Amino acid sequence: MEQQFPDNTLVNLQEEYNKTQIQEILDELEQELIGLVPVKTRIKEIAALLLIDKLRRTMNLVAGSPGLHMSFTGSPGTGKTTVAVKMADILHRLGYIPKGHLMTVTRDDLVGQYIGHTAPKTKEVLKQAMGGVLFIDEAYYLYKADNERDYGAEAIEILLQVMENQRDDIVVIFAGYKDKMDKFYESNPGLSSRVTNHVDFPDYTSNELLEIAKLMIEEQQYCFAPDADSVLLDYANRRMKKPHFANARSIKNAIDRARMRQANRIFASGEKILTKVDLVTIQAEDILRSRLFLIDTQK
Repeated sequence: MEQQFPDNTLVNLQEEYNKTQIQEILDELEQELIGLVPVKTRIKEIAALLLIDKLRRTMNLVAGSPGLHMSFTGSPGTGKTTVAVKMADILHRLGYIPKGHLMTVTRDDLVGQYIGHTAPKTKEVLKQAMGGVLFIDEAYYLYKADNERDYGAEAIEILLQVMENQRDDIVVIFAGYKDKMDKFYESNPGLSSRVTNHVDFPDYTSNELLEIAKLMIEEQQYCFAPDADSVLLDYANRRMKKPHFANARSIKNAIDRARMRQANRIFASGEKILTKVDLVTIQAEDILRSRLFLIDTQK
């Protein structure tokens, strides 16, 4: 017989919140990710709902399923995978999934190339992800409306069954560009009804990309020369207008190339005695030698 709680039963919200230790994860999100205020706010809202739902269950109150499957939409390099890792940790600490690991896959990991190949591939991935979070990147490639013989639909059907029947064992996060994901859900009503938490990741501003760049080079024990900041900001503004811009990924690539130019600049200088400052400083010229500036200059 279930324990009955009187209407005046008290619960210490702060104490219960502290027990989960999810504030630690939320703090990490603030510290590790520049910007993304709407995303951080949405994650906090989801965490609050899940905590209250958990407290209701402890008092034997009716607690409708909060719906754990999610959709992360946005351009590449906006932190979707990073946030998914934190979300998996939050779900685990709140007791919604038994483990808390994140498994990242794409269409190629789920869909076979011939009859009878897709089901075992998809089921093996689900087996490995069980107890944690399955993160499907560029999920819209699972559905190809122009190809009746495509096996992606089979993978989706298997996913739908597991999402419904084993919702206490696994959480699925679908990710990709927002416009393509919207069409993906429109084409799959069953899938759309099971994904209740939608989080949209905005593109970074050029100033945010500069802050991200500073964090990246600090982690690698480099620093920018005083005049390099403005040059990198200019680079970010130019790069954002070019094709295949990938937010933080594009900036990381730019920094990697700047480090290579710095190394070659030092070698070409003929200096035999180097200081620590020489070795750690990225100069403005290391960024200005980017092909992006050369192309724009030649126009």
